Amino acid sequence: MQQKLLNNLKYNIKAFIVVLNYKTPFFIYNIDMKILFIGDIYGKPGVDYVLEKIDFLRKTYHPNLIVANAENAKDGRGLTKNIYKQLMKAGVSLLTMGNHTWKNKELETFIDEANIIRPINDGSNKGVGYKVIQYNDKKILFINALGKAYMNEVYDSPFLMVKEILDKETYDYSFLDFHAEASAEKVAMGHFLDGKLDCLVGTHTHVQTNDNRILPKGLMYITDVGMTGPLNGVIGVEKDIIINKFVYGESKPNEVASGPRQLNAVLVSFVPKREIIKIHLEE
Repeated sequence: MQQKLLNNLKYNIKAFIVVLNYKTPFFIYNIDMKILFIGDIYGKPGVDYVLEKIDFLRKTYHPNLIVANAENAKDGRGLTKNIYKQLMKAGVSLLTMGNHTWKNKELETFIDEANIIRPINDGSNKGVGYKVIQYNDKKILFINALGKAYMNEVYDSPFLMVKEILDKETYDYSFLDFHAEASAEKVAMGHFLDGKLDCLVGTHTHVQTNDNRILPKGLMYITDVGMTGPLNGVIGVEKDIIINKFVYGESKPNEVASGPRQLNAVLVSFVPKREIIKIHLEE
């Protein structure tokens, strides 16, 4: 009887029972592994919308971990300790960053003790560019890297740096936030790491792309997750500021747009089924 029960176990459910005898079962949990990644949080509208919707996201998608890009969280430029604490208290496990990492100097005072990774190739000696997070008996390697094309040619090339980390660390799953401007650079990174990395999500351009897919050797990929924040600005900024810059050549400081908000994210499932699903919410 016991052997028959064991032979009939199914591995595509969240928990199953192994019967040692007729009186004493024990449970093995978390057969699945899902990560919810929230795209670039832009300003107070983005932070507030995440805090308002995170319970809905958790109940709807049942992620094991929630990760978000927060390089634009403080008025579009950087991150403060107060915002960091709000996101952690709400249930975010890890924050990634980008080219605006150091625009708010307050980050330098707490990044070394925080659940934050900054780009591995930004030349900084503060913080770290990757972390391994233990979730029950599984280890997930998270890496953050910056692209070079149309951004800052001073950055070190991220391609071999990411591969070196993948080769030397011990983990069960691997995840890269590639913060880059050029779609071609993101696609190239995906193919370069296909078969070595489990998932690559692109960030930075703030517009969710329609190319979430599995590459030939199994890497889960999307060129850009999109942003979380103002819906009717220009990638987060008050639209008239950007329109006048293009039309009349005016140069004014960026202001976070007001009005309706949006949230863009992806749900990455490693097991039981390997897939990457786009998420879009808006008011």
